[in-house]
Amino acid sequence: MTEVKREVFGQMPREEGGGVVEKFILKSDNVKVEILSLGCIIAALETKDRDGKFADVVLGFDTLEGYTRKHPFFGAVVGRVANRIAKGRFMVDGKEYQLFLNNGPNSLHGGARGFDKVLWSPQVLPNGVCFFRLSPDGEEGYPGDLKVWVTYTLSGGELAINYRAQTSRTTPINLTNHAYFNLAGQGSRDIYDHEISIEADSYLPVDDTKIPTGEVAAVQGTSFDLRQPVELGEHLQKFHLDGFDHNFCLQQTQARRLVARARHPPTGRAMEVHTTQPGIQFYTGNNLDGSLKGKGAVTYPKHSAFCLETQNWPDAVNKAHFPSPLLQPGEEYNHTTWLLFDAA
Repeated sequence: MTEVKREVFGQMPREEGGGVVEKFILKSDNVKVEILSLGCIIAALETKDRDGKFADVVLGFDTLEGYTRKHPFFGAVVGRVANRIAKGRFMVDGKEYQLFLNNGPNSLHGGARGFDKVLWSPQVLPNGVCFFRLSPDGEEGYPGDLKVWVTYTLSGGELAINYRAQTSRTTPINLTNHAYFNLAGQGSRDIYDHEISIEADSYLPVDDTKIPTGEVAAVQGTSFDLRQPVELGEHLQKFHLDGFDHNFCLQQTQARRLVARARHPPTGRAMEVHTTQPGIQFYTGNNLDGSLKGKGAVTYPKHSAFCLETQNWPDAVNKAHFPSPLLQPGEEYNHTTWLLFDAA
């Protein structure tokens, strides 16, 4: 059985439009997750180690103030378009659209005020919560009125996140959750002792602004071959890598499949990622720099968390040979990602 509770988490500042931010607590025997109506943010996720001891394994803040200040999308749903769009520009139906540039020369995660920074309307379900919002035509430069539903449900050790959307005009869409994980417990110094595997035969090389070059490269014989588990610290050292921030290309099917696994041998905690999406961005917290004070006043240094963001490929709206991110009127965008937590 999953217990669902709701409580007030805080009040948005007046300059952000005010409004009450609620927190929804989903609890099973194995997992406890806290989700905010601001940005559909996963603010905490507690899971057991092999001795049955719970720890919170996602980075974030104790108070609303942390989330209303600048932060690297901790736990949030990002959109309309997750990841980067080159020069913030794209063409749809012969018309060029220009987005806000918030990541060097590119647009990242929906722009200046993306889905992560707005209040959503919640509806409590027997085993979870569904958030809804209408993104109006022209919001952040995107075309069409977009209705979006994000549903979190918890069953035992499995957290499911379903994303649905409908549009009044053709628009690019690519939704994901940007949770930062450390299976040793948030606030642990690094993720070097984690084992990671990703079920991908190819990945997307990027230019120096992190935009895919257009090549779909085989992982075979490269540092991107994570088909067998690698110990992260050892792997980064062996290949002299600063970290990962790359899209791995998954099998193109709408069916649920296992795409990644993270394991922390010292505690036995493990997380599996299953999805219907065509890509997964593996990010090793390269831009964390210890300047943010998180939960329990701990700082988050470089490589103190990882993200496994299931999504479409970056800049797909400008690359005809990538899976299309365009949603047409009368169609429905519908993707699900499942996070399975256990310990051994």
